[in-house]
Amino acid sequence: MVNIVIDGKNIEAEKGATVLAVAREHGIEIPTLCSHASVDPSGGCRMCVVEVVKGGRTRIVTSCIYQVEDGLVVNTRSERVLEVRRLVLQLLRARCPESDVVREMAAALGVETQARFRPDKDKGKCILCRLCVKTCEAVVGVSAIGFSGRGKDKSVGPPFREDSAACIACGACVYVCPTEHIQMEDSGKGERTIWGRTFRMAACKVCGLHFAPVAQLEYISRTTEVPVENLMTCMSCR
Repeated sequence: MVNIVIDGKNIEAEKGATVLAVAREHGIEIPTLCSHASVDPSGGCRMCVVEVVKGGRTRIVTSCIYQVEDGLVVNTRSERVLEVRRLVLQLLRARCPESDVVREMAAALGVETQARFRPDKDKGKCILCRLCVKTCEAVVGVSAIGFSGRGKDKSVGPPFREDSAACIACGACVYVCPTEHIQMEDSGKGERTIWGRTFRMAACKVCGLHFAPVAQLEYISRTTEVPVENLMTCMSCR
């Protein structure tokens, strides 16, 4: 265990824990867009920056990947921290002006309505936080999506921006996306569309409800060696 101070509060924390995790454990709010319990943190969105004092030196760090250590002093809402967050939000607003989440966070920090940077009109709501890519790879295990392009043209999607044979239409990327950029459509007629592909949905052999993509059940069958026919029952009928 180590002793640290966050916003003037003396805290005993487990060695190796991140500043963000310790702060949350003690009811101290640090905003973030790319943090999710299902995957390891990456510091992608930069919203969770804090100011740390160590050995007489003060600097700005990303709290979701910065580990606590004995004697560390952390300020989560100093003026320097708030200015960095405002700059991050100005950049995010310029990249994805359609995002309600980013707009609300900006308003909460007093970021002016008029964008400081020229807004993009072709990025949708994607903030390049990596959550969808990491979830697809680390949690689902298929790596159906990734990054393409560089700089301002960088985007998320299937490799070479073509239909991905690896996608199983599980919807995990939709679930973790913090800005609702990734969309999935259920036709209500036994089909689901995501990343430009349409998938056939499996019907429960008991109640007939379309409950999961056939591609997802086939993937589960391959990885668990459970026959597909044994998976054709929805959660309500099991």
